[in-house]
Amino acid sequence: MATQTDTTEQAAHDIAQNIWLQGEAFVSGLVRPWNAYQLLIALGLILLALLVSRYVGRHFHDWLRARDGWPKWRLRAALIVHKRMRLIVFVALIWPVIWIMREFTWPSRSYLLTVIGSLAFAWLVIALATRIIANNALRAVVRLGGWIWVTLVILGLTDEAQALFSSIGIGIGETHLTLWMVIQAIVLLTALFTLARFLSHASAANISRVEDISPSMRVLVVKFLQMLLYGMALFIGLKTVGVDLTGLAVLSGAIGVGLGFGLQKVVSNLVSGVIILLDKSVKPGDVISLGETFGWINSLGARYVSVVTRDGKEYLIPNEDLITGQVVNWSHSDDFVRLDIYFGTAYGDDPHLVRRVAIEAAQSVNRVLSNKPPVCHIVGFGDSSVDYILRFWIRDPTGGLTNIRGNVYLALWDAFQANGISIPFPQREVRMLNDPAKVPD
Repeated sequence: MATQTDTTEQAAHDIAQNIWLQGEAFVSGLVRPWNAYQLLIALGLILLALLVSRYVGRHFHDWLRARDGWPKWRLRAALIVHKRMRLIVFVALIWPVIWIMREFTWPSRSYLLTVIGSLAFAWLVIALATRIIANNALRAVVRLGGWIWVTLVILGLTDEAQALFSSIGIGIGETHLTLWMVIQAIVLLTALFTLARFLSHASAANISRVEDISPSMRVLVVKFLQMLLYGMALFIGLKTVGVDLTGLAVLSGAIGVGLGFGLQKVVSNLVSGVIILLDKSVKPGDVISLGETFGWINSLGARYVSVVTRDGKEYLIPNEDLITGQVVNWSHSDDFVRLDIYFGTAYGDDPHLVRRVAIEAAQSVNRVLSNKPPVCHIVGFGDSSVDYILRFWIRDPTGGLTNIRGNVYLALWDAFQANGISIPFPQREVRMLNDPAKVPD
């Protein structure tokens, strides 16, 4: 073990010394006349790029502020260009100079400018490409790693750097984990996860526009596609780097035991969510009642269902409660909802007139359907009133139930007042026990 460690340290020392010697040779070549001229030309172009970008950037920013109707993605792209204006201008200036010098001088006299131009262009491409990474810290790490790597490629030091990184590592069982493998894994997994995220968002946007698929199936397809894309990204990334995936079987077994003991509720909600999406019992936009909660479904999540009530409260109901509890779905098979209200009138009022007036009053309310006309029936003879039930249909339960009932009651009140129909109230006779009742003669 000690011999292997000494060999690794010696190899790393030799590689680092080789890179240092090449760096010394490169720096010593800068003192040659044509290399010094190229450095002066590059410095002059940098100063010119600063002046031009300051002037162009100010006018470009003012022009952007006037683009009110642009979509957000186009504005973000324009702001990225504005932020990298100096580097863009420098790249646009240095490459025409390189092409002119190649035409009129020896290629060696523009070699240093070519290296600087290649570095500037590569850094610009990496800076623009990494903007698709949402996480700021991860974007900075990937950008820095990309800049370092393209610099090594352009300077011709990739073999030495790769050998140096490969010589630094630790042994984990039968696997030798090197710094080069870690760097590869970070770069590759970041690129694959970014690609998976872009594809999942693009697919979700396209699936949401397909009207032939129900809302619940859209959610299911989007979530399944996200799991598939991220799983493929992880598998391909680890397999490409050279990680042995046979150990995942042991890991999956341990996860299964943990799920069985500690995550029963979480797994139950996840499985219940899949069942809800498959059987389409509820879907976004449905109006449901669960216990004392009445509202419409805002979204279906992997663990809970978001229900928004009429007073603006948002309840996060676990999926398991929707599976095991009694749920009233007011708009499951269709949007038609029948509502019943009860009332009573005095015995002296004509019941035929009461029924006709009640039906006309209900039909006068806007949300009551006319193609399903209201009906009114006598349901009993009470102590002080004749009891009726008035039934009517609506097609927009999302508009509320209490308010439509209140409007119908108000229409009944106005109609009864106009037709002389009275709503009785209980009347009681009270006798005092210490006052003897008068017996009639």
